[in-house]
Amino acid sequence: MSSAAAIAQPGRTKAFLRLVMIEHSVFALPFAYIASLTAMYEWDENIHWGRLLLVTVCMVGLRTFAMAVNRIIDREIDARNPRTAHRELVTGAMSVRHAWTGALIALVVFLGAAALLNPLCLALAPVAVVPMVVYPYGKRFTNFPQAILGLAQAMGPVGGWLAISGEWSWNAVILGLAVGVWIGGFDLIYACQDVETDREIGVKSVPARFGVPAAIWGARACHTVTTALFVWYALATGAGAFFWLGLVIVAAAFVYEHRIVRPHDLTRLNRAFFSVNGFIGIALFVCALLDLLVRGLTV
Repeated sequence: MSSAAAIAQPGRTKAFLRLVMIEHSVFALPFAYIASLTAMYEWDENIHWGRLLLVTVCMVGLRTFAMAVNRIIDREIDARNPRTAHRELVTGAMSVRHAWTGALIALVVFLGAAALLNPLCLALAPVAVVPMVVYPYGKRFTNFPQAILGLAQAMGPVGGWLAISGEWSWNAVILGLAVGVWIGGFDLIYACQDVETDREIGVKSVPARFGVPAAIWGARACHTVTTALFVWYALATGAGAFFWLGLVIVAAAFVYEHRIVRPHDLTRLNRAFFSVNGFIGIALFVCALLDLLVRGLTV
């Protein structure tokens, strides 16, 4: 029996990692790094690898908890949507009990890493957890669940800065707002593929309530605001040429994203959602890192 359990465990682990889509950490993690590294530059111009590791653990732990809770709460909705009916909690590849176990382990890891960073991070950790739990319920009571998602994602850069400085930073808030509006905007696009199913089963969203064209235009507005917030952040932190180059790349990626996804043509939606938005985070992080290194950040 023990050997059978040893064989089954990796299967459950892989199912859990698929459940939480661990690879999607690429969307928010680069911005937590940008905030952390900028705070290090302003602090003593040195990269503190131990703190950066703890920031990584915090981000991945909190996101894993959020995704697991989202899947658990939404499992009945997922079962009624052909696009999501293959998810692990619907098919039985992962039990609810094991999903909760993974979620709680991730939460403990997040809180433990926050405690190791500084007292303020630990004290504010519950504030970061709340929107993660509220978001999956949002589609049941508001037509704007993406606003809750954006608020949840905005916590990353703010937390990354707090992890290094132990002090509040309005510059981090600017970056956090940029990330929140950005992710809320591309989630508007992503929600367009479920509009008919959402209307049929009563799930609330901007596309379901106002239509796909309104959602696409809303996403365009969000990404225009995101670009403006990135510019504000660059000015507030005295960013150099490499960061501004990153902003040009991001702006070009936004233009491309909205050229390939149109109100009456969603055939390339997945490319816009996964490929383009993943590229945006990585590209801006690389440019921000180069900028900080040129300005004097020491590895």
